[in-house]
Amino acid sequence: MKYYLAGHRGMVGGAILRQLRGRGAEVITRTHAELDLTDQAAVRDFMRAERPDCVILAAARVGGIHANDTYPADFIYENLMIEANVIHQAFDAGVTRLLQLGSSCIYPREAAQPMAEHALLTGPLERTNEPYAIAKIAGIKLCESYNRQHGADYRSVMPTNLYGPGDNFHPENSHVLPALMRRFHEAVQDGRDSVTIWGTGAPRREFLHVDDMARASLFVLDLDPATYRAHTDPMQSHINVGFGQDVTIAELAAMIAEVTGFDGEIAFDTSKPDGTMRKLMDNSRLSDMGWNASIGLKEGIADTYRWFLEHAGEVRR
Repeated sequence: MKYYLAGHRGMVGGAILRQLRGRGAEVITRTHAELDLTDQAAVRDFMRAERPDCVILAAARVGGIHANDTYPADFIYENLMIEANVIHQAFDAGVTRLLQLGSSCIYPREAAQPMAEHALLTGPLERTNEPYAIAKIAGIKLCESYNRQHGADYRSVMPTNLYGPGDNFHPENSHVLPALMRRFHEAVQDGRDSVTIWGTGAPRREFLHVDDMARASLFVLDLDPATYRAHTDPMQSHINVGFGQDVTIAELAAMIAEVTGFDGEIAFDTSKPDGTMRKLMDNSRLSDMGWNASIGLKEGIADTYRWFLEHAGEVRR
């Protein structure tokens, strides 16, 4: 089977690529310079020329609260174009199996916890990342629509907050765990005795190591169609992927401080937004299929910090 993996240079795509190569699979990849996924004609020509058997869509414009709030037009436009082009042109080239990766931000801000798949479209979204969330919801509905109208086998997985080797450690545009890791690391390097974190520290978040996410993605992709249909709803066919437990941002900060060797004060800037107060995934659908995460948070943070130190000159600035 020939796979096309979109987004292979990202954190999740890189983890999936390692898994596929470990299987000895034939994998096609293209960098952004080689193929702009927002260019419909370029994607069409690529799909027709390569004719992959299976497509994994891990490419996306991503970022944390600051990036989402600062660049909303970029986030909704680029993600809508990527999804529409890859999914439609894959179908047009005869691809019958596709997996697209979304995000837990698709669920309403006040969704009951833990968030189950059926909570989709039942209430208002979190304001700070609404454009990105709407684009990800559109990707789910694109897959479901091609399944319903054309009999395709297009599947969606919705990960919780991901972290691990290959993450984005930009001080402003990254997600909370890598941003904190870099902040604490630099505080230790500079000899500072205090680190300030946005918000109150009270929001709770769930974190999943990217290697677990890669394994879950291929697990879902490999399910036979009858099993996948038996555990999903045609109108809400996406599958949550999470760790099953959450921690407060304050607890997360304490873990990262310990791993990085920071022993100073952790302060909280309560003038900054907290975002959604809790985001915990209901993983029962995937668990019932036979998959559960295996990398604990403390273990994963330590693994990520080792990677950060080994690649200090290469992390995205």
